[in-house]
Amino acid sequence: MSKSPKEEAQARAEASFKRKEERVREGKVAMAEYEASTRATRDKTARLRELRLAKEAADQEGAKNAPPPVKPAPKVKPVAKAKPAPKAKPAGKEKRK
Repeated sequence: MSKSPKEEAQARAEASFKRKEERVREGKVAMAEYEASTRATRDKTARLRELRLAKEAADQEGAKNAPPPVKPAPKVKPVAKAKPAPKAKPAGKEKRK
């Protein structure tokens, strides 16, 4: 036997309500995961920033205490030797075709 139209409408309404409740639950879980990820990223960024600033401060302190850099002596270019002049071809001995 078939359900009455009223019972069918009631069943559709309950199914729709359950789907909506499930979407709300999934949305809450997704939002919690998103917020946790954002918080972790923010914490990691802050920690890395502190490390970077500490390293930069240590580098500046080390640069103050380091001796001044020594300039390297300029390189001297070797003097090029003169190339010998090319030999002259003997006159009168041309190739004939």
